[in-house]
Amino acid sequence: MLAFANAKINLGLNVTGKRPDGYHNLETVFYPAKIYDTIEITDAETTFCEIRGIAIPGDSKDNLCLQAYHLLNKDFDLPPQQITLLKNIPVGAGLGGGSADAAFLIKLINTKFQLGLSVNQMQDYARVLGADCAFFIENTPVYAVDRGDQFSPVAIDLSAYFMVLVKPPVHVSTADAFGGLKPALPEVNVKELMGLSPDKWKDVLKNDFEETIFLKYPEIAQLKTGLYHAGATFALMSGSGSSVFAIFDTAVTLPELEKANRVFYNI
Repeated sequence: MLAFANAKINLGLNVTGKRPDGYHNLETVFYPAKIYDTIEITDAETTFCEIRGIAIPGDSKDNLCLQAYHLLNKDFDLPPQQITLLKNIPVGAGLGGGSADAAFLIKLINTKFQLGLSVNQMQDYARVLGADCAFFIENTPVYAVDRGDQFSPVAIDLSAYFMVLVKPPVHVSTADAFGGLKPALPEVNVKELMGLSPDKWKDVLKNDFEETIFLKYPEIAQLKTGLYHAGATFALMSGSGSSVFAIFDTAVTLPELEKANRVFYNI
């Protein structure tokens, strides 16, 4: 049984405070992006995860897909499965690829073994695995708050635009992202800004991680500038980086950016 797990981008991201549990509160809009990993589960003698495509740092035994399987296995005594993951979503890019894989695996298992889990139940399992993991269960645009795992609907549709994402050869660590960050409440929350058209976002829709990340990795800042020079209506780093997405009114090609970066068109 196959599933195609898509990435996400963040339409704005404000880090609003530090939590007692060590995490941060934030507010953002998660929006699905058309960049996909492929996940397959098949019956096997033992449960394991085979990863192909882009290499994932760390031990494959710690992969979020395996963690999702074991989380459900505690409650449902599942048959052993071979999990085959064809990785295409860039890693360390602020695109939620690992979370997407885990969430789609939960949905695959729910369907294959007829567990009867509701959306809310699957989201609760996903929240254990990562702050943005639960988003991918319904996989529709949401306004996310708290750790990024509490959702409310948001009316935003960018299908009329041509969207591009650029992933530079840079991996941004969590320490890099949060180092020097000063949480603060925004003057206007992200959900309200979704009422504006994208051509009005440039000066008001922010990503709080950009300031510190751009200082440490100026090549990411240069990418954003380059996308505006290419005619983008709006450009922003996604999540804690390092990818930058851009919204164009019409289709474009960016051969100069393709020389040193992975460029995804019409996401």
